[in-house]
Amino acid sequence: MKLAGAPISWGVCEVPGWGFQLEPERVLSEMRELGLTATELGPQGFLTQELIESYGLSLAGAFVPVVLHDPGHDPLRDLPEEGTLVLAAATGTDGYDARPALDAAGWATLLANLDRIAAALGPRASLHPHVGTMIETRDEVERVLADSSIPLCLDTGHLLIGGTDPAALVKSVPSRIAHVHLKDVDARIAGQVSGGALTYTQAVRAGVYRPLGQGDVDVAGIVAGLDGGGYEGWFVMEQDVILSGPEDRPIEDVRRSLAFLDGVLGAG
Repeated sequence: MKLAGAPISWGVCEVPGWGFQLEPERVLSEMRELGLTATELGPQGFLTQELIESYGLSLAGAFVPVVLHDPGHDPLRDLPEEGTLVLAAATGTDGYDARPALDAAGWATLLANLDRIAAALGPRASLHPHVGTMIETRDEVERVLADSSIPLCLDTGHLLIGGTDPAALVKSVPSRIAHVHLKDVDARIAGQVSGGALTYTQAVRAGVYRPLGQGDVDVAGIVAGLDGGGYEGWFVMEQDVILSGPEDRPIEDVRRSLAFLDGVLGAG
């Protein structure tokens, strides 16, 4: 298993006002302490390749929010020329608490741009269905699968919150999965997001994401299904959190997730 960490598990996020932001050196040193050997890049400007390598880690990929539905905007101009890119269909505004509806023209532009990106970048680019972006719900995920050629990032948490069963995708479209974000989710809180009782930010603050094995996602089954289907990409552990200050210890939840994965792999 190619296992990586992500700065969002340490509360580091691209959304303005998200919460207390730890220094890169602490995040990387704690990843190294846990035995992780790779990380995603995090928000633009947070990490550099040089800094990552100075802690003995490698780069697993970069999460890149990009506007795909605007006919006046060329998303290929926004994309780095190298590395694994995990794209989210950004709304064009900050945060993930609200999003506009796509009309027919917006859908046509988005799907055409996905095919352009797939043709230009191949398997190093995948689309990440994400709460508060233009691709969130089950119907939207199914439309992307049916009407474009872009591979997917299987984010087990965002898919579940949006109404898609990530385990079912592993079974139905294994060849479309190019990257994986492993999350566990409190389904009760997730239901409050989909029902409109909580915003996404409020849900993260309330603990919608749990250490692996402590929520309602069949993480063990998903890992086994991907392994059985020949998946060879990264498994990135992500537990989005909002920190209140430097005294918070997000490393402990990541440690719990690693222990759970060790048990899953040992049982397998």
